[in-house]
Amino acid sequence: MARSGQEQEVESTAAFKVLKRAMELDSESRYQQALVCYQEGIDLLMQVLRGTKDVTKKCNLRKQISSYMDRAEIVKKYTDQEKEDGKYHRQIKIEENATGFSYESLFQEYLNETVTEVWIQDPYIRQIHQLYNFLRFCEMLIKRPCKVKTIHLLTSLDEGSGKEQQSSGLQEIKESLKNHGVLLELEYSSSVHDREIRFNNGWMIKIGRGLDYFKKPQSRFSLGYCDFDLRPCHETTVDIFHNKHTKKI
Repeated sequence: MARSGQEQEVESTAAFKVLKRAMELDSESRYQQALVCYQEGIDLLMQVLRGTKDVTKKCNLRKQISSYMDRAEIVKKYTDQEKEDGKYHRQIKIEENATGFSYESLFQEYLNETVTEVWIQDPYIRQIHQLYNFLRFCEMLIKRPCKVKTIHLLTSLDEGSGKEQQSSGLQEIKESLKNHGVLLELEYSSSVHDREIRFNNGWMIKIGRGLDYFKKPQSRFSLGYCDFDLRPCHETTVDIFHNKHTKKI
């Protein structure tokens, strides 16, 4: 169905808004985020181009798209060089009660078809809600485009009344992952304190609170109980690095 002129105008405005943000990030040398915005903005402009019939407008759009694509290619070279040099670092500050930080929203940018192995170090995968957090994280990993085959979890052992709960919960997750062709390797340490996640495509994410940065929902039927993008968060900091030579934890 052909788009109306008003619809095209809305799409065009949205595209240039994203591209403006790309240029702002680019000027701040935040190249990874800029590249994502360039790609999104270019895709939106391509949609506008396909729905445009006016020859002059089509010609102008092609020139603009070409210009943005040229810049995006240069920015991609910058990000590739930062990764190669091991200098890439991005920090995200999650404010108290902030929303929009589900695992998908936070990690999806760094997951692609090259990810086959993941290392998770988190001392607090013990209580029921922490086990569910880990389960949700695993669910994200087995979805496309990832081709995860092995997940390594290093955590601490609950020596109290929750020991059996922790053991049986992780075993159930392990069996469920096995049914999807994924191996979960469990390791316990009494001295583990740091929290970090590594993907074998070189990305490393350190979260101050580990996977346990979501607040308890107000009730079982409140928004955010199921959709974690709507779940308020505890204040924490996320540091993202890239290392070409990813090492095991």
